[in-house]
Amino acid sequence: MNSQKTAVVLIEYQNDFTSPGGSLHDAVKGVMDSSNMLDNTLDLVAKAREAGAVIIHSPISFQEGYFEITKHPYGILKGVVDSQSFRKGSWGVEIIDSLAPQPGDIVLEGKRGLDAFASTNLDFILRSKGIETIALGGFLTNCCVESTMRSGYEKGFEVITLTDCTATLSEEEQAFACAKNFPMFSKPMTHTQFLDELTGETIQEVETRGYSA
Repeated sequence: MNSQKTAVVLIEYQNDFTSPGGSLHDAVKGVMDSSNMLDNTLDLVAKAREAGAVIIHSPISFQEGYFEITKHPYGILKGVVDSQSFRKGSWGVEIIDSLAPQPGDIVLEGKRGLDAFASTNLDFILRSKGIETIALGGFLTNCCVESTMRSGYEKGFEVITLTDCTATLSEEEQAFACAKNFPMFSKPMTHTQFLDELTGETIQEVETRGYSA
């Protein structure tokens, strides 16, 4: 895996999901705790950034009143509206402090639905930077992560889903998505397996440059 052609896409690591007091935190807390997903993600991001991978944050946000979507939402977006989540200007919409974007990171703008490709310029950014591999972590495992995974697969990227850096509403949903859905559209890995491949390639590149010098 070439770290210079790899991006880590962090989906909705925002207070409404990640933090006590967040409007949706209690719904995902059980799976977050069981897999240690937040600490795993912090480890992932620090080491992937150091290895030279691009870090891309994909937050979701809405105006007060949710004017960007239908007046009669249903499904997961109805849950967002009913819980008053991800409102611009609120504490809940902010990316968690421990994963605050660093210089060189990219923050996507315009995500209003499930798929991180659909209403943002993610595809343009990836292609303009020569990215071939994307590694996905975040919320919800079987919703926004899976939607982005499927689109990335269809668009021809090598897609890796980080099974221990994702969380959803129940252990059953988490296990089913990781075991059944992820392998159809991605290469499921733990974050340590991903980092081993990423940093292993980096070491090989350094050694190759040393031999050719």
